[in-house]
Amino acid sequence: MKPYAFGVDIGGTSIKIGLAKTSGWLFETRKIGTPSDLSAESFLLSISEVIKQRIHARGLKAADFAGIGVGVPGPVDEKGVVHGCPNLGWSEVDVKGILSRALDIPVQVGNDANVAALGEMWQGGGKGFSNLVMVTLGTGVGGGVIVDQHIVCGQYGSAGEIGHLHVSDTESEPCGCSNFGCLEQYASATGIVRTASRLLCVHPDVPSILRKAAPLDAKIVCDGARAGDALATSAVESAMDQLGKALAMVSCVVDPEAYVIGGGVSLASDVLMPPLKKAYRRYAFPSSRHTAFKQAVLGNQAGIIGGIKLAVADAKGNKEK
Repeated sequence: MKPYAFGVDIGGTSIKIGLAKTSGWLFETRKIGTPSDLSAESFLLSISEVIKQRIHARGLKAADFAGIGVGVPGPVDEKGVVHGCPNLGWSEVDVKGILSRALDIPVQVGNDANVAALGEMWQGGGKGFSNLVMVTLGTGVGGGVIVDQHIVCGQYGSAGEIGHLHVSDTESEPCGCSNFGCLEQYASATGIVRTASRLLCVHPDVPSILRKAAPLDAKIVCDGARAGDALATSAVESAMDQLGKALAMVSCVVDPEAYVIGGGVSLASDVLMPPLKKAYRRYAFPSSRHTAFKQAVLGNQAGIIGGIKLAVADAKGNKEK
């Protein structure tokens, strides 16, 4: 096994690049702004230039690297081709091919949420599990599925899009995906705020500390629930009920050992986990009711570390062949 690997996490506002030993020791990270005025190929070539600079600065060469693992915010197939990244303005892009040719280092590519899930399994909250589902609760709801320590990407790269599981038949407002009643509309940060706002309107005579918040955000709602505010508690419990229902559905298909909960909203795990576990166990198939729930711990480094694991796993697989 060659001693080094890169992990690259491409986001809508920044790109994080990590240099590590293949053992998992991450010893250098770089963060650069995401360019908004470049074609997809020029964008990727600018990343390759940063990687070349770091290789040169460390006195290394391409032959020292087992590979590069890249996470991108869109569906990715097994050939490393991205099928649309709205946040980047990309349509179909051969990320693996472009970077491999530019760097002469093996490249593996995955959806960013899936790659983050791989990182949490390897070095984070899912350490010790081989089969898990990571759930990210932020502006939206993301997910990543790991089976036998491998990412499940699906035929069209859309496996793990649990935020768009249908959980409500009565929703009148569209989700960002254009469907109605998606999990993301309830269990995300924006969903929790929306539910709280609706409750404030439906129950105008019920006192609540949320009425003084301007603007209202998910942290304020979670803080209110922690303080015992009835409307805030109801909003949180409603969101976690929908999430628990959705994860019970996931268990009927994947049956993971654990769910790893991450994203900014998960920082309020003391408030979220109890109603989430309660709801999950109410809806789950009997044999899946005791699935473990863990909190993600890698934060913004999950994508980088997952990228490194992606590269290392590919290199090991090729060596065994």
